[in-house]
Order: sequence, then C-alpha cells, then structure tokens
Amino acid sequence: MHMNVQTHYQAELDAGRFCLQRCPQCQQHNFPPRELCPHCGAGNLAWVRASGQGVVYSTSTIARKADAGGNYNVALIDLHEGVRMMSRVEGLAPEAVAIGQRVQAQVAHKDGRGLVLFTPVQTQDSMGGAA
Repeated sequence: MHMNVQTHYQAELDAGRFCLQRCPQCQQHNFPPRELCPHCGAGNLAWVRASGQGVVYSTSTIARKADAGGNYNVALIDLHEGVRMMSRVEGLAPEAVAIGQRVQAQVAHKDGRGLVLFTPVQTQDSMGGAA
C-alpha cells in the first residue's frame, strides 16, 4: 500500500525520527513533504534524517491567558539542509527568542503524535567565552 508523503512524514515523527525528503536527481532537500521535487520535477524523493540544526529566521510571541498555558513562541526556522519550517523554540521565554539564534530540533510527543520543536544551542560567545 502506498503511503502519502504527509502520512509518511508524520509516521516518522511518531516514531521519534525527524526526516526530510531529498531529491535523488538534484540533491536538494524539500519541505514540506511532496510527491515531486519543486527544484527539478523529479519523483521518488528519498527520506533522510534531518540534522535538526537551524537558525531562527523570524519569531513571534503569541499572547495567551495564563490559564490557557501562557504566551508561546512561533518561529520560522531555516534548517541546515536549506529548507524553512514553522515550529516553536522552547526553553526560553517566548519574547527572548531572537532572529539569527542557532537552534536544534527535538521530536516531542503530544497526544501520541510526534512534532518538531527547537531548543536554543549554547554557543561559546553566549556563555561568555571566546567567539
């Protein structure tokens, strides 16, 4: 049985794996998942494990009442593989997430479903050491 690409992507996340598609013809990574490469039109895109390394491209703080869980962050992340995805940066106050900040993906589970969240990467200069 052929599984559609979105179902396959979610099944990988549910199993704790963050995967992207890579085109066997032009070698470009693709996100969101699709049937054909948007760069060259090839099919049969391969699933590969994502490095999870990224940089915050944009960030917004969404205001929410405390009894609803409080404010949260929504960010666009540019992944090392050259694709951009929407997610959240956790482990900091929502308003402390900064454009250009290095982040690392983690697969979290909510209600039995896998999802990609990001956490800040500590760099030498952010810890007071030499850059």
